[in-house]
Amino acid sequence: MIVTVTPNPSLDRTYEIPSLDRGEVIRAGGERMDPGGKGVNVSRAVAAAGRPTVAVLPLGGAPGALVADLLDAQGIEVAPVPVAGATRSNIALAEADGVLTKINAPGPELTPAEQESLLETVRERSRDADWIACCGSLPRGLAPSWYAELVARAHRAGTRVALDTSGPALLAALRERPDVVKPNAGELAEAVGRPLATVGDALKAAEELRELGARTVLASLGADGQLLVGAEGTWFASARVDAVRSNVGAGDSSLAGFLVAGGGGPGALASAVAHGAAAVQLPGSVMPGPANLDPAAVTVTAEIPADRLLTEPAP
Repeated sequence: MIVTVTPNPSLDRTYEIPSLDRGEVIRAGGERMDPGGKGVNVSRAVAAAGRPTVAVLPLGGAPGALVADLLDAQGIEVAPVPVAGATRSNIALAEADGVLTKINAPGPELTPAEQESLLETVRERSRDADWIACCGSLPRGLAPSWYAELVARAHRAGTRVALDTSGPALLAALRERPDVVKPNAGELAEAVGRPLATVGDALKAAEELRELGARTVLASLGADGQLLVGAEGTWFASARVDAVRSNVGAGDSSLAGFLVAGGGGPGALASAVAHGAAAVQLPGSVMPGPANLDPAAVTVTAEIPADRLLTEPAP
């Protein structure tokens, strides 16, 4: 059982367009509407893998009701926390060449009572959970220490926590020693305060996050692969991808793949990369199922290519 926590969920609309031309009328070739938010996507990917999951999220207004309906239609159990503000609506424009432009709304501001209700709902729904996956940015009203409090409460209850966030919220949570953190290259660079140009730079940054408190670091380097750095060892993995269609939710799918495969070791890393590679070849934020995975396209090694330049250096 994997419980996901999405403090700032969304209703996501994705339009496939030939190109993004400013000031012009653009006719979309395809349209999708999906429940959004990083934790929501993790639940969707876990469900696609045939594993049980509960999505805990604050929901408000008509967009919130629609998010709940869409998740229910996918067979995902929802533990809603009613809030006064309306759930945000986001727009993604996917061009034919794979470039994605996203417009993300800020979302509602949660009151202190709503914040505590969210924590209490996580506690109630995670009693039998193997993992709690805490994902995404914090909405207005929540202090950067909110995730740290959630991690502390989860550990007191004996539950493992995977954390996928960035900035002050990530740094604050590290002191509570989350079991897994999943930054991308940009978030790694931000956390250590310097640019990353090579896989070796990313490895050093991941090691520094462990020194700050993270027990395991699963670092996504985009098209260049992923690093897994923990007490049991360090591995690097990459996958062959034939064509990128949309990278929306690919990192969330990757985290789901890591957790459903046990949440540690090279086997879980291979699962993470296979799920992420499958996700980028699907439209919108569609989460891959077993039929979409290609384990043979994944390579895992303990030999870290430290000198390899990152395709997209992290500033």
